Amino acid sequence: MNLGGIQISNTLLLVLLIPIITRHLGLEKFGLIMFSSRFAQLAGTVVNYGTNQSGVRDVATHAKFEDQLSKVFYNTLTVRFMVFLLVILLIAGLKLFHLTYYNYLLLSIPMIAAEVINPLFFFIGMQKIKIFNLVNLLSNALSLIVIYMIIKQHQHAEWVNFALGALSVFMYLALWFYIRRTFNISYYSSKIADLQLISKANFYLTVNNISVHLQQSIIIFALTEWGNTMLLGAYTLCDRIIGQCRNLLITISNAVYPKAVAVYNQNAANWQVYRRKMKYALTAIFFFGSVLIFFLADFIVFILSKEHNDMAATLLKIMAIVPVISALNVLNVLDQLLKNSNKAIFNIALILLVLSFIITYSLLQLNHIVLTGAFTVVIEFCALLMYEYIVNKTDLKNV
Repeated sequence: MNLGGIQISNTLLLVLLIPIITRHLGLEKFGLIMFSSRFAQLAGTVVNYGTNQSGVRDVATHAKFEDQLSKVFYNTLTVRFMVFLLVILLIAGLKLFHLTYYNYLLLSIPMIAAEVINPLFFFIGMQKIKIFNLVNLLSNALSLIVIYMIIKQHQHAEWVNFALGALSVFMYLALWFYIRRTFNISYYSSKIADLQLISKANFYLTVNNISVHLQQSIIIFALTEWGNTMLLGAYTLCDRIIGQCRNLLITISNAVYPKAVAVYNQNAANWQVYRRKMKYALTAIFFFGSVLIFFLADFIVFILSKEHNDMAATLLKIMAIVPVISALNVLNVLDQLLKNSNKAIFNIALILLVLSFIITYSLLQLNHIVLTGAFTVVIEFCALLMYEYIVNKTDLKNV
């Protein structure tokens, strides 16, 4: 329920932010803000280095041992900080390319910095989400107030993500101190061997996470560089709507993760029964949501942007099926994590990444709105087919 509360809070923030931004800045500026936000999320995925997933498992495993918790906590922070420094150097290097939207990227750095100290993995692993939920709700409320106050003219668009990131950094720092005091986390100086172990163990997860992000973001990056700003604005609006469904599924997956570890370790067959029941239940729920999105597409676009945009409504109708496909697949990914099938996850990620580049290039050449909307549908469906194959294959091996 608390993980659901976090997602509801984040969804409400987005729903309320979209009309604030589009009314003051228009759909074109909204597209650039969402582009830089996607860039920050991609960089945050790199900075995270798979610790959101491995960290949940490690914290859940050592929940009763304070010295081990300290080790997990500080090793995670150290790895993230080291990768963050590399990302900062990369952003500095982009200045040499004289990108017209460089300031948007530069001012998104606080969003990336927030990922370094994001303690959600710790709260999920300890199964104590309430305090994170409350602080997250407060932070989102402050974000709405601050964005409403600072967005008055078009040149202020660059500062939207800066403000959101800075507030997140403040929130996570407060939670960091709370964790240290509440769970008696003592300082641990990370050893080179610890960092090497994490670097090696999480490499496949990181590449997979980057690939998953690029599978959905590459079309946005391409539209920013080579497309038109109106199509970028319409696509990113629809992408954010559909993205909230994906985020909700990820939240459900995170909530199930600790229980899934226990069920799988006790009996692998029981986990398969549990996974199938959850799969069909989630699919039924998200099918109903997809139907609503399809038939209310124009209304949803109007509510969020205060304009009837035929391009955005058409894209949203095409993308409405994505939540159903994602619901069918979300527990397949968790299944492979439980089986430590990191290489299989890695291989699927690489295949999907190559497909996303090929499809994006083809769509840019065709320059067709309907086909652009189908991009995310095709990628999600390909992911589902490959994961279903590998899950069934590993199940047969375990029989």
